[in-house]
Amino acid sequence: MDLGLKDQSAIVCASSRGLGEACATALSREGVRVYINGRNKTPLEEAAARIETASGRRPHAVVADIATEEGRQRLIDACPEAGILVNNNAGPPPGKLEDWDRAAWIAALESNMLAPILLIKALLPGMRARRFGRIVNITSAMVKSPAPGMGLSTAARAGLTALCKSISHEAARDNVTINNLLPERIDTGRQRFMAERMMKEQGISMEEARSQIAETISAKRFGLPSEFADACAFICSAQAGFISGQNLQLDGGSYSGLI
Repeated sequence: MDLGLKDQSAIVCASSRGLGEACATALSREGVRVYINGRNKTPLEEAAARIETASGRRPHAVVADIATEEGRQRLIDACPEAGILVNNNAGPPPGKLEDWDRAAWIAALESNMLAPILLIKALLPGMRARRFGRIVNITSAMVKSPAPGMGLSTAARAGLTALCKSISHEAARDNVTINNLLPERIDTGRQRFMAERMMKEQGISMEEARSQIAETISAKRFGLPSEFADACAFICSAQAGFISGQNLQLDGGSYSGLI
């Protein structure tokens, strides 16, 4: 299927690895001019090379910390007429309420709520004026089914979700969609981190930790980054113009709720 995205421009945040890199690769394959982002030059350039090998198109690499005003502006200046914005950032570490001081809360809100909101604020008017825009926020399954220990991530991302639902109504009239992708147990470095945490807590091997995690998934396996990325590319497509304000879970069928 031709997704109708040739010659569109896309900003994909936090894309030097993991889900961000996978989404950048999928969009690049569709002929999109992709601007990838990361805080460190070397990993970002390495990701650009991998994306070029996989897609035949080299993305533009923008070294910037999107949790800062300066970093966001650098990214916007590199691609001021982005038709696609994929918001993504590393989540805060798990913990307990008593572990999180004010600084921890501010850091989580800056990275996982305010940074994407401010990027949307900067780019949405241009998308509406050009009558095409696709905004995708990579959030978390925890937004719909909060788990113990994930309060920082859940709170920040739920705030982003609420704001985006609110503004999606007006944006839709100008062919700008705003959707959220909710990953759970996609096989990235984040899952390795969670498995390593289990290893330390339970005194088990990596294989045992991964097996335990897989057993919590209805599909009994980890999701592939490419599966997630292809869903992202479709949500950005011309064909997906009537899908907006939604939370799409990519979790191997694990969510137990009805809505």
